[in-house]
Amino acid sequence: MFSLEVEVDGERKEILAAELWELGSTGIVETDLAADRYLLRAFFEDDADAAALTSRFGGCIERHPARDWVAVSRAGWQPIAVGARFYLVPEWLDDPAPAGRLRIAINPGLACGTGYHEATQLCLEAMEEYQRADMTVLDVGTGSGLLSVASRMLGARRVIGCDADPVAVEIASGKGLDVVTGSADAVRSGSCDLIFANINAAAAIELAEEFLRCLAPGGRCVASGFEAFELAGVQEAFESRCGRVDRVLVKGDWRAVVVTRRE
Repeated sequence: MFSLEVEVDGERKEILAAELWELGSTGIVETDLAADRYLLRAFFEDDADAAALTSRFGGCIERHPARDWVAVSRAGWQPIAVGARFYLVPEWLDDPAPAGRLRIAINPGLACGTGYHEATQLCLEAMEEYQRADMTVLDVGTGSGLLSVASRMLGARRVIGCDADPVAVEIASGKGLDVVTGSADAVRSGSCDLIFANINAAAAIELAEEFLRCLAPGGRCVASGFEAFELAGVQEAFESRCGRVDRVLVKGDWRAVVVTRRE
């Protein structure tokens, strides 16, 4: 068995992990570094192509004696409570949800949005506050489908997910979700009561006008996935396109905005 060790920034971390899982990694261990940098150590069986991996991702290879590296990787993931309603549990554990919470099984690493990241938690907490049963909800950049699953559990009338990554679409569709390949530009104008976009600052800025177009009268968009220093740019993008930033949500260094459309 060998491992590939790659350093990556926070924005790229979950995407890289998803790619490594798809290429056959048997386990991934994450180490926090300084300044939003992370070290990912992905383990592979000996028959994997180490040269191809380093050619694609860089990093370095280390050989290891036989050991249950899957167990080592999984030991670092434990259930977490998010907001007032949700309880996220890695799919290999059987921990029941505490009373009053909704249990969501997750597979850390398969795609973006496992729920362990503050940006995703901001979306889940906003969902608890703003979603109502008669709403149509759009989950942009659905990744693992976590937000779509959570929205459905809270009783949304309809939940639509979209993602530009075909791997993410395949994973989310496998959970029985209504997911399409693409982005908000494929969504009918005025059709969404609530939009969640757990993406990044650049994507939120680029898509701000599309999000506002998709909102039904009185609808809201929750855009997340960016840090404090990027907030001003995201706010300006919405407010210069007939949007109104009603709230800024904060968790650690991460921010989300709750936006309505000015009529």
